[in-house]
Amino acid sequence: MSFVRNKANSRIAALKSLLCVGLDSDFLKIPELFSKYQNPVVEFNRAVIRATSDVAVAYKLNTAFYEARGIAGLGDMEKTLSSIPDACMTIADAKRADIGNTSKMYAQAFFDHWSFDALTVAPYMGFDSLEPFFAYKEKLLFVLCLTSNEGSMDFEEQVMESGTPLYRSVLGKVASWSRNENGGVVVGATKSNLLADIRRAAPDLFMLIPGVGAQGGSLEDAVHYGVDGNRQSALINVSRALIYPAAPNGVSFSSVDDYERAVAAEAVKIHDAMMRAL
Repeated sequence: MSFVRNKANSRIAALKSLLCVGLDSDFLKIPELFSKYQNPVVEFNRAVIRATSDVAVAYKLNTAFYEARGIAGLGDMEKTLSSIPDACMTIADAKRADIGNTSKMYAQAFFDHWSFDALTVAPYMGFDSLEPFFAYKEKLLFVLCLTSNEGSMDFEEQVMESGTPLYRSVLGKVASWSRNENGGVVVGATKSNLLADIRRAAPDLFMLIPGVGAQGGSLEDAVHYGVDGNRQSALINVSRALIYPAAPNGVSFSSVDDYERAVAAEAVKIHDAMMRAL
């Protein structure tokens, strides 16, 4: 088993949690009180991490929210990464894949330079585009499989000549590409009616399950149908519903401590629901 997968499963077992905190930190949405800092996004992310680290298994940084601000944004991503506890998995949600040489450079960027534990990748170009990522046997790869957006019907759910939908073919391929159990798939919580079937078809893959919270996916279904036989090997990502809580007075937070308490309270609610479902 890969080092990263073992680290994540050990934390899942210890905390009875599947929580992955999505740090999709939008500069325009973070509370105004963080604007007084030199690096508002970094301080915002650190506040989220402090408020959630006792119940979180992983943190997922959607790289688009950092790349959109150029060098300054990438600097914020790097500083945020260094603030995440070593016991927690770090995921770069970058959805990369290209011809082999390019993918090799992407893999070096996310696994060697930034030292993320895991990365999201796209399967469309086939194995030669993903082999450089899977070569990192101690890391974890989450391959887009059945995503939570409506557009998943355009390709992922299309039935092929074999009579099976494309996402089922992706499942089989990822299982065969996985090295040292470093293969995983992204399956949206909004597809809970298919999640149990996907887990049965791929009992050994690690699942990253977005779509709970703002997108309306069922947390209980994601837990019940996403975990493996050991009640592990799954992460449920929560982003906006967790990192942008309502202020107690309905207007604004009076302090960073005030904000952190609101995030911590929401994280505990999510964790309690996960423990009940597990």
